[in-house]
Amino acid sequence: MKKSIYATALAAVATLTLAACGDAPDDTTEPGGEETTAAETETEAAGDGASDFLACLISDQGGWDDQSFNQSAMEGAVRAEAELGIQMNNAESQSDADFGPNVDAMVQQGCDITIGVGFLLEDPIQGAAEGNADLAFGLVDATFSEGDPPAPVELDNAKPIIFNTAEAAYLGGYLAAGMTQTGTVATFGGLPIPSVSIFMDGFVDGVAKYNEDNGTDVQVLGWDKEAQDGTFSGGFEDQGQGQALTEQFIAQGADIIMPVAGPVGLGAAAAAENAGNVWIVGVDSDWTQSTDYGDITLASVVKEIGAGVFETIKEASEGTFSGTPYVGDLENGGVSLALGSAEVPQELQDQITAIQEQIISGEITVETVNAP
Repeated sequence: MKKSIYATALAAVATLTLAACGDAPDDTTEPGGEETTAAETETEAAGDGASDFLACLISDQGGWDDQSFNQSAMEGAVRAEAELGIQMNNAESQSDADFGPNVDAMVQQGCDITIGVGFLLEDPIQGAAEGNADLAFGLVDATFSEGDPPAPVELDNAKPIIFNTAEAAYLGGYLAAGMTQTGTVATFGGLPIPSVSIFMDGFVDGVAKYNEDNGTDVQVLGWDKEAQDGTFSGGFEDQGQGQALTEQFIAQGADIIMPVAGPVGLGAAAAAENAGNVWIVGVDSDWTQSTDYGDITLASVVKEIGAGVFETIKEASEGTFSGTPYVGDLENGGVSLALGSAEVPQELQDQITAIQEQIISGEITVETVNAP
């Protein structure tokens, strides 16, 4: 049975985490209530003495128990509810048709800040922000834009919550190249959008760096960084598609796969488990803690979405909110590589630690056209 964010406590990270500074937030508090929809958005109070500040969260497809980015965002909101004494409300989107109505419902309810989780909520969040200058908004995994062709735009009352996951994925690619027994690894995405492709860019470059450092020739299936072209499942819902793509990679000799596709990645993990002797590199959360596939998780490219959501709500509740983006990277601990269940040789761990330090210092620059 999958692990839920509504469990009594979220397990602490039990494996080595290669983090730049500090530990990941320990979100162990139960939420104040159940998810709601646009038609049913009841305020959830944090408890006696809670402030009148209302923070609202809207999921992408996949829902709050997706064991991925939606779940991580909810954990950040739950933490804000508990630690800041605010009120919290949420709406769970079942499809993209729900995005606009869910945002409208939160605005009508007077949420002091409304945060959309995922690239696909850009348009409704931006529209609401432009039409409601007295309210604050946040958007996970995307920035705002205008014009044709689109150009970046900064809004005073809307904050992008974005992550340079290429840095942590670079470490994941280096690790995969060092651990493969077949000389072939693979990655695929849900949709060809920047917040997905950035993982794949970093992974490919990390493999290339390992080859350069160690005189090897590990191959990567599923992504051509230069062409920005590769394998995608077509969305974030169909786990069967993730399983089918992974089976194809395994048939081509891949023994380590990194799916960047939300819940579709669980299908990839099922295929890896069925095949045996195949490892998964998880994304967004630490898969040894958030999924039932910890035993076959080589590592996870962790994106601390919860920390970004918490900090954004905190700024808004304290009156210090601005449209300046929150950018998580290795240096501030917004992204990290969490080792999983494999026995990684100490020499390889030391190599990865050294590379992380070089990325933080600027000695190594992880280049990607999908950088935030």
